[in-house]
This record gives sequence, structure tokens and C-alpha cells, in this order.
Amino acid sequence: MTITAKEIAALRAKTGIGMMECKKALEEAGGNEENAIEIMRKRGATKAAKRAERETKAGLIESYIHSNGKIGVMVEVLAETDFVAKNDEFKQFAHDVALHVAAMAPKYISKEDVPASEVEKEKTFLLEEVKASGKSAEIAEKIVEGRLNKFYEENCLLYQPFVKDQDKKIEDLLNDLTTKIGEKIIISRFCRFQIGA
Repeated sequence: MTITAKEIAALRAKTGIGMMECKKALEEAGGNEENAIEIMRKRGATKAAKRAERETKAGLIESYIHSNGKIGVMVEVLAETDFVAKNDEFKQFAHDVALHVAAMAPKYISKEDVPASEVEKEKTFLLEEVKASGKSAEIAEKIVEGRLNKFYEENCLLYQPFVKDQDKKIEDLLNDLTTKIGEKIIISRFCRFQIGA
């Protein structure tokens, strides 16, 4: 199958990823743009994992105050170099994360940050609930695993659907930016304030 320059340019405009990467993904996807985007997203996650050992010494702290003045957020996003930390796309990402935290109120960044005691408590609660419905132990375990993933999605920033685009999770945005910029980027911490909460 021949991929046209027009198709490559359209995919590049949508994703911001280099022409050669777009061409490879389109060839692999047989010309299907949606599949090509998914292929690039998976590659981005792989590349992000390879960069995980690199040190992040630069970054920025972004804040967001909701228009009613009752919710405020501060987010620290780190990168390897100051050059990236000053990049407009990096700044926009940090702002989007702060906005998302204000709207969705996650408690943790990832499941690794959830205290083991809280995970155990949730597992026990879910297991009792499922067993009470008369399911076998084997089926109950699978149901609990699925519901625990839902718990992580509700409480962990990286797994939440992005408030401005429900088709993407924050983790997808992070991997996309990491792939595009070519540096390790992490959301290291956040703090959310709400009047009366």
C-alpha cells in the first residue's frame, strides 16, 4: 500500500509527531489513520518507559485558580532540560494538568502512590460486596480486579480521562508529549485546595 504525502501531512498535523514516524505508523496500520494514532501512542508509551531512568532536573510549577475563586491547584511538572521546560507545549501541558486536577480532584498521581492500607481496605470491601452477590471465589477475584482498576481510574491522575478530551487519559497526553519532545517528563506532585473541603 502506498501512503501519500497528503495522508502523512494530515497525520502530522493531528499529532505533531515527525513525518517519518507518521509514515511508518500509517504503513503499519495499512493507511488507517485511527490505527496509526494508536500505534504511535503505544510507541510513545514504550519510548517513555525507556526514558524512565533519566534524571529530571528542570521543569515548572503551574497554578490554576477556578473562576469562582473557590478551587486552586498547583502542579509540578519536570523535564530533563530547561529548554523543554520553557517550551510552549510543555507549559500548555502543565496548565492542562492543573485544570484537570481542579475539575476531577484526583487524590494520587499513580497507583504506586496509593497507600497499601487503602488498597487492601478497598479490596476487602469489594470482595465482600461481590461474595454477597453469590459469585464463586474465582469469579469474585476477577470482578474485584476490574473494580479495583476503576478505583485507580477514579482516584489516580494518570488514569483519569482528560477533562477536555474524554478519549484520552492524562497518561496518554504525557506519553504523547514525551514522544514529541524526546525527553523524560513527569508530573511529580500536585496540591488542590477547595474552600470548605
